[in-house]
Amino acid sequence: MPDNSLKDVGVLVTRPRRQAGDLVEAIESHGGRAYCFPVIEIAPFEAFDVRKRAAQLSKPDIAVFVSRNAVEYGIEFADGAKTAVIGPATAEAVRAAGRVVDIRPAGGFDSEHLLAEEPLRDVEGKRIRIVRGRGGRELLAEELKKRGAVVEYLPVYERRVPQPGAGALADLEARWRRGRIDVVTVMSVQSLANLVELLPDWCVAQLESTPLVTPAGRVIKEALDRFPASRPILAPGTGADDMVRAIIALHSTDSGLAP
Repeated sequence: MPDNSLKDVGVLVTRPRRQAGDLVEAIESHGGRAYCFPVIEIAPFEAFDVRKRAAQLSKPDIAVFVSRNAVEYGIEFADGAKTAVIGPATAEAVRAAGRVVDIRPAGGFDSEHLLAEEPLRDVEGKRIRIVRGRGGRELLAEELKKRGAVVEYLPVYERRVPQPGAGALADLEARWRRGRIDVVTVMSVQSLANLVELLPDWCVAQLESTPLVTPAGRVIKEALDRFPASRPILAPGTGADDMVRAIIALHSTDSGLAP
């Protein structure tokens, strides 16, 4: 029997297009309508340039992968080190690449939780390679350096702000005005910032009244700072099932979403 727990609920999916499939499928399998509006574009660096940069770095004792993209474009640069990941999706990507995850947070999926793991508490003299996109949070590297580690970055991709055409923006606004966007999903603070930058002004104003679902506490804080009357909801994890579970819980409340 089909699951219609999200029947006629419209969900804006802001993940990069290549990574949105699982969430779209999960939403639609529960009867919802998923609308893809990527707010981050992932652009890998040239493999030759990354290899050249990696050859200049120290051989690591621990290689930290901060995202699935870091694994996809940089797993070959673990260089025999123990592998650390920040979240379950990244851990799954490492295993899918045929590698072993040695260090991962017991709970949570951010730098703070990873830093709490025993193997990263005593890193005096250890060489740690952080494989990531260009830019990003510095907390992980700063704290590991304080603990005595030698930390080096290996950027393997960059995040770009997509450039949706006028037609795509007009279509999204029209859907929203017709009441077809009931929930917005956002995965990171950068995603929220890009979303606000990209949306037409009318749609930005709707973020105050349209529930936002995110797996990140930092996004909750940022959303409330930007839109004090908004209703951000914390999902239990980054996976598609986690996000959908939070949307279903929201839909089942007294306020509800779409009929």
